[in-house]
Amino acid sequence: MVALNRYMVNVVIENKPLIRDPEGETILRDLMIKNGATYVKKVRTAKLLELEVEAENEEHAKKITDAMCNDLRIFNPVVSLCKITVTSGNK
Repeated sequence: MVALNRYMVNVVIENKPLIRDPEGETILRDLMIKNGATYVKKVRTAKLLELEVEAENEEHAKKITDAMCNDLRIFNPVVSLCKITVTSGNK
């Protein structure tokens, strides 16, 4: 039996670049520009999932997280991008 390590994995889900981001537009318009932060020209929002995953290695942690996100339909691949990053691990 292979010993499993724990890995911290970040999953960032965001709209594809050509898809509108109404939440980001609202933040830009109503919170930043109206309060004087006119130097901010664009805001895009995203969801962040922080997962602790048991896996054989970093590559395995990323692979099983990707499979889970696709199998459970965590995001809509038509309009969203899903970026998976293994941030740390411990033995």
